[in-house]
Amino acid sequence: MKPICLVIGAGAGIGGNTAHRFSKEGYHVALCRRSNQEALDNMVKDIEAKGGSASGYILNAIKEDTIENLVKDLEKNLGQIEVVIFNLGAQIGDVTLADLSYKQFELGWRMATFALFRTAYSVFPYMEKRHKGALIVTSSTASVRGNPRQHSHAAAMGGRRLLCQSLNAEFGPKGIHIAHIIVDGAVDAPDTLGKMLGPEKFQKLRETKGMEHDGLMLPEKIADTYFHIAQQQRSVWTHELDMRSFSDSPWWNDNNNSYI
Repeated sequence: MKPICLVIGAGAGIGGNTAHRFSKEGYHVALCRRSNQEALDNMVKDIEAKGGSASGYILNAIKEDTIENLVKDLEKNLGQIEVVIFNLGAQIGDVTLADLSYKQFELGWRMATFALFRTAYSVFPYMEKRHKGALIVTSSTASVRGNPRQHSHAAAMGGRRLLCQSLNAEFGPKGIHIAHIIVDGAVDAPDTLGKMLGPEKFQKLRETKGMEHDGLMLPEKIADTYFHIAQQQRSVWTHELDMRSFSDSPWWNDNNNSYI
């Protein structure tokens, strides 16, 4: 059986490109996304057409037992989950405190933090028995810096970051590699930035800042980094990494990019 790379949040950006990268290296990639069966099926077919091995699952990660049941099924019927890419977003948009409902605030936490906890809770017992495994977690600038009208996102992603640190403290010595990746900038991805901006504005941004300008982060290059981290020898594990375009200011500066 091929080793499994489980991708939770397999859109057309980071998740999908990372799935392609791992499939090229001999992994069976288990692709999960919340909706759009057609897009999921097409991604599976594309990977298979290039000689890879893949399966697709519509997964509502905030629904009880969905993650847990999928992990059990994969381990029982497909093989060993060696790598998990947790790429689930938690952005609910710019909302003032007065307009932010309890339900909206809790939704960010359920997506960013609780779903990650449930993933680790489900898959780590298998990895612990084998004394190996990797959990690579896509995160954002909000995990290290709060911004106006981002109360839910900042609290949720900050929790995600510290959960990764706590998991690493317990499971790193047991052979499980946890890496928290701060994506500090805009990614050239139609499923995320494209939807936020709309097709016309997104294309204009790509032409002025992205493409040959390299001002937008390329998801296929992020995928290369994810694969490298998953293969690191344990004496030099990366536990946290921030990445951004060469032309962007880092998160610790006041970087109010107008396109985000």
